[in-house]
Amino acid sequence: MARDFRRGDKRLTPLSLFSQSSLTDIVLLLLIFFLLTSSFVTNFGIKVNIPRAESGAVQENQYISVAITKDGQFYVEGDLTAAGSLAGAIRDAKNNKPEGTIVLRADKDATVDDAVRVLNIGKALNLKLVMATEQGSL
Repeated sequence: MARDFRRGDKRLTPLSLFSQSSLTDIVLLLLIFFLLTSSFVTNFGIKVNIPRAESGAVQENQYISVAITKDGQFYVEGDLTAAGSLAGAIRDAKNNKPEGTIVLRADKDATVDDAVRVLNIGKALNLKLVMATEQGSL
């Protein structure tokens, strides 16, 4: 035997008030999360004193920075280098950092030929190469 515990009115009225405060809190937390995680990008120009660990292997910075301007000028480790002496400058940087990786920062208006020149030198010296790009939307 089923009992009906409703009041005398048998109709159910729809819920007319909906609180969106909890939904707003969740959206705000997600926004903060994505803003914080998207800012963890490596900046090569900022020097930071990092605390030292008590134990562990020492890992030196093994990056060899090569920059190409839109005018076709080459910079190896921040020093202006002529195109003819580019291979020698990268070889000298490799002697200082034998397990180094070339980080190529080419201007978007630089010619592909200049970037290929650095790629060929890196391949000849058995260096890994990473091309630095800026994150953007598609």
